[in-house]
Amino acid sequence: MIDRVEWADLPADLCAAVEARTGTVTAAHSVAEGLNCTIALALRTTHGGRLFFKGVRHTDEAGMAALQCEERINPTVGGISPAIRYRFDAAGWAALAFVYIDGRHADLGPGSSDLPAVAATMHRMHDLRLPHFPVPQFADRLLKFCSPDEAEHLAGDHLLHTDTNPHNIMIDNHGGDAYVVDWAMPAIGPAWVDPAYTAVRLMECGQSPADALAWLDGFTSWRQASEHAVRVFVDATCRHWAATVGDRGAEPSNARFRHLLAYDRTAIARMPSRRRRPQQPL
Repeated sequence: MIDRVEWADLPADLCAAVEARTGTVTAAHSVAEGLNCTIALALRTTHGGRLFFKGVRHTDEAGMAALQCEERINPTVGGISPAIRYRFDAAGWAALAFVYIDGRHADLGPGSSDLPAVAATMHRMHDLRLPHFPVPQFADRLLKFCSPDEAEHLAGDHLLHTDTNPHNIMIDNHGGDAYVVDWAMPAIGPAWVDPAYTAVRLMECGQSPADALAWLDGFTSWRQASEHAVRVFVDATCRHWAATVGDRGAEPSNARFRHLLAYDRTAIARMPSRRRRPQQPL
């Protein structure tokens, strides 16, 4: 976990800049989850209402890049991710204030009632338009761990989040909708990549491989994915984790990724059409 800076410890000039826009901050609670920002606060304000406030020091190059990416992509992911209400730059800090989601992190474990909402939001993500600024190609992220010819199988034209861990998926307490937050490392690639990453997260949260693959089967993009492309994705990802944390440290995660290769694509042709509606009783 990153060390957070509390509201009371922020520079007075930054706090003044915030309150000049939002009114007085009447309550501020630190949010522990997340890795990309030094400030992560749930604020209650007199004029701006409740806000999620995140920020980094100007000297934090990686944090600034992530924050700027989130700011630029926010209009593109409206309805999927909370909108930005305010932007601040003062006292050596940059910060964003988002619409606050009154909710909780998604439960991806066995028996969770959140999975349909998560799937519905991911289906909507398939239809996101591409932003009007350069976004890295997903294939380039794994190019060190596969050949250029293999990487071509990971080309695509869909906007991807690429980090759908439970802390980045919020469930609204009121409507039960799922929101995907923290768009700090998007990419352009095949639509099935985010559902595949999420299926691995389901296993990480205790779902059996069979149940995770059954959830993943609900995505047309996954059912139509090339078996070779999925193998390139899995093999390159496993090599990446092994290079990052060593073979032994990577094995639990890599074992979950390898379960994606067990999906039986030949069974699809034998299954009834998913588009066929059940007959209504007379």
